[in-house]
Amino acid sequence: MNAIARPQLRWPAWLAYRPELSVEAIVLIASVFFAAFANNAFWRAASAAGAFANGGGAWVAACVFVAIVAITSLLLGVLLNRWTVKPLLTVLLLVTAGAAHFMSQYGVYLDTGMIRNVLQSDGKESAELFTGGLVLPLLLYGLLPALLLWRVRLKPRPLARAVLVRLGLLLASLALAGLALMGSFQDISALMRNHKEMRHLVTPANYLVSLTRVALDDSASRVRGRTPIGTDARVAAGRAAGAKPRLLVLVVGETVRAQNWGLNGYERQTTPELARIGPINFPDTTACGSSTEVSVPCMFSPYGRANYDKGRIQGSESLLNVLEYAGIQTLWRDNQTGCKNVCKGLAFETFEHDTDPAYCDSERCFDEVMLRGLRERIGAKPGDAVVVLHQLGNHGPAYFRRYPDRLRRWTPTCDTNELGKCDRQQIVNAYDNAVLATDEFLARTIRYLAQDTSRDTAMIYLSDHGESLGENGLYLHGVPYAIAPKTQTKVPMTMWFSPGFAASRGLDLQCLRAESAKPASQDNLFHSVLGLMQVETSVYEKRMDLFAPCVRKAV
Repeated sequence: MNAIARPQLRWPAWLAYRPELSVEAIVLIASVFFAAFANNAFWRAASAAGAFANGGGAWVAACVFVAIVAITSLLLGVLLNRWTVKPLLTVLLLVTAGAAHFMSQYGVYLDTGMIRNVLQSDGKESAELFTGGLVLPLLLYGLLPALLLWRVRLKPRPLARAVLVRLGLLLASLALAGLALMGSFQDISALMRNHKEMRHLVTPANYLVSLTRVALDDSASRVRGRTPIGTDARVAAGRAAGAKPRLLVLVVGETVRAQNWGLNGYERQTTPELARIGPINFPDTTACGSSTEVSVPCMFSPYGRANYDKGRIQGSESLLNVLEYAGIQTLWRDNQTGCKNVCKGLAFETFEHDTDPAYCDSERCFDEVMLRGLRERIGAKPGDAVVVLHQLGNHGPAYFRRYPDRLRRWTPTCDTNELGKCDRQQIVNAYDNAVLATDEFLARTIRYLAQDTSRDTAMIYLSDHGESLGENGLYLHGVPYAIAPKTQTKVPMTMWFSPGFAASRGLDLQCLRAESAKPASQDNLFHSVLGLMQVETSVYEKRMDLFAPCVRKAV
């Protein structure tokens, strides 16, 4: 009996088609694709800057487009070869799709600071950014092109010819970029000169270049090591016999901006607990950076924004090292993603993954967890101590997760990570409720310190940077400092001193309240803490010490 013939399944011809392309052709196609579909943030910013407004705007846009294609092909031509083109370009397609989405949605710039923030984010923090709104861009501009890429058959070439063709591509890309820029040199140079930050919007060149710089900087730092500072530090003589040891708690805030701080005169009272306590508040305080990666090392450095040198700051020891040289115990307690090398080699405790049900859920812990067992931890070693509490605070975009339900005072709130789904007032409501949680934490910290009868206690609160909540289309933080809005660079600073601390240090608190009306910055923190703890060292500058004008004869 003859077998029954079964019909063969035939795929449509277009699905079976597998083109044969050279690596260089793939590089050019990918470069055009990136320029056209991954640079919406750049095109919008350039248009808003008036680059295409005059009669020759179309020509300028064409020249810029060709230049971006040429620069991208130059970078890809260096990175991709026959063995890496498919896997590496697949990664680049997916990463670029995500990067383009975040730049368009939140107005972020992928400079070295932002890349460092991304690299140092933990899984929980990163997960808050992976929302439903990211799915479609990843599918359309990442996964779909990647699938098409893997259908391509690579055209073989002899090695010698492949090298010559690749050199030709690189030289041609370089020449084409130069010709495109010269084609409208006056307009393009004016755009880049007046808006230097725009180079951080050209994708994927922005994150590829920034990632390379970060890798080189980190490698150089590991080779250099950290330069010791303040090794001559000592506590000044003259403390009264039997004087209590001092405990200073430095609360490093996260993402609280001065404009929404109730003690600064904000229309909403977002700091009711502190207002009842009546601490000393500095309403005009400027941050050193617009991101944690920049601000935290900077505020614990003697160099600061006035003499900002990223390599010098990151390559030097910090305020905490100087305090240790003086014999003052330090401890960094963290509810964030680390101390950014400020406490490297010193006492460090993290509560990021704590599971205490009184303070934590499956996602995060509220900042109060950092007070647990603090008195016992410090009391184990005699003498003065400085403790840093690094908050989770108002870290976005999930502001609604930063406060308990009982502090949901302003409604309706934005109860999603996708800020684009909420109107601005909902975002502000959620953010302000999160400020209430910081207010409650600081008030609880002050009450905790006030109950310590074994030490003279004090607290300084200083946020690391501010936040954009939709003003001018910007969200979150991390905009290059030169163009960062005040919402990202103006931060709250608040201080409290127990009567015993103020008396033993000779602080005139009325004088300090008057001084607090003057402008201050994170640059003051290093020298002010040294002065407050009576540390004498060559790196201390009295003119930068906020307390120096108000120190009288100590008891």
